[in-house]
Amino acid sequence: MNTNLLFLILGSIMVVEGLPYFLFPEKIKKFYKHIETSSTKTLRLMGLIAIIIGLILVYFLKSKICE
Repeated sequence: MNTNLLFLILGSIMVVEGLPYFLFPEKIKKFYKHIETSSTKTLRLMGLIAIIIGLILVYFLKSKICE
């Protein structure tokens, strides 16, 4: 894998991850308070769903890039 592509992807992820904190700091605080009251099972399910969606996106994007 090209290291430039890796850093491009990591940089893009950091931008996407940072946007909510920059744009909606008060809502993020409320969200974290909500997470504290959520069950562990719910959080694990949300994490699993995010992982599956991420893997699907990577699979399809990789197949498009590597054509």
